[in-house]
Amino acid sequence: MEYLNSVANVKNGLIVSCQFDADDPFNSPDYVSLFALSAKLGGAAGIRTEGKENIKAVKSRVSLPLIGLTQSSYPDGSVLITPDLKDVDDIIEAGADIVTLDVTERVRPNGMTGFEFLKKVRVSHPATLLMADVSTFEEGVQASELGADLVSTTLSGHTPTTADKVEVGVDFDLIERLSDSLVIPVIAEGRILRPAEAAHALDLGAYAVVVGAAITRPTVITQVFVHAIQSRNPISEEKN
Repeated sequence: MEYLNSVANVKNGLIVSCQFDADDPFNSPDYVSLFALSAKLGGAAGIRTEGKENIKAVKSRVSLPLIGLTQSSYPDGSVLITPDLKDVDDIIEAGADIVTLDVTERVRPNGMTGFEFLKKVRVSHPATLLMADVSTFEEGVQASELGADLVSTTLSGHTPTTADKVEVGVDFDLIERLSDSLVIPVIAEGRILRPAEAAHALDLGAYAVVVGAAITRPTVITQVFVHAIQSRNPISEEKN
């Protein structure tokens, strides 16, 4: 029952991503767990966080379904979600309800593509809820066929072949296509910065929505305001 509730309880809800860059002043388990608690008090349906210690800290304060991952990078510098089997074991041991994997066509440092890695994890952890972070429609379909329990659009814009998506903003097309085609839940994530965008993703068929920077990244939010202020066209105060 608990296994099923982890997914059912986030349906049509907001999952708040609480994770920070290494140099962020809030990058500590205590602060991460406080952000998660604030998200719960605000009505969040679930939490997504990175790293064994952060997962433990969040679980100690918040009872919401927890999506866990570890984060690394490919040789080209692009983001890699949950690199190896040890990471999967660490995430489960820390108490995550759902384990997130990078399920893209890229070859990770352990020599496996995301698809091969998903197959291996599915066999070694048959009772664990697995979420596939994908960047394209084809990857989402294949992840579903290989046994993922959920698919997320997280990596659209974060792979070399989808880098152009960053300029587009939220990849609503990918969200809609996957939601229309898959029978497993599709989680909308990636560059969702406004409440209206989150609502629209659900209207397109997303099972739930993940929002991170717009809620939990004060540095990023500040940068947005500063950029808007600095790039404005000041009204001339010249008197005729």
